[in-house]
Amino acid sequence: ESSPEQTLPRDYYLGNNYPNPFNPITSLAFGLPTAGQVRLQVYNVLGQRVKTLMDEYMVAGHHVITWNGRDDLDNTVSSGVYFYRLESGQFNQTRKMMLVK
Repeated sequence: ESSPEQTLPRDYYLGNNYPNPFNPITSLAFGLPTAGQVRLQVYNVLGQRVKTLMDEYMVAGHHVITWNGRDDLDNTVSSGVYFYRLESGQFNQTRKMMLVK
């Protein structure tokens, strides 16, 4: 018998996107051991923010969000390397992904 507490992540994590490289959609998985404000953003290699995927209060647990390769203005971004960054409380982590067209 499992309790809900056992299904919660013990620590924050930001998983590798899948698939990677991707075209046109990729999934980003992350875990929150406690509820809180979560910001997930995509940056280009110059460090410029391309897309804010999420900036909201989230419940604790495992989450998956998709990115369709579009920026905040809904323009399709070009092929290349992008970075996605998760920030929640004291936790922040950045990972790399590649969009191939």
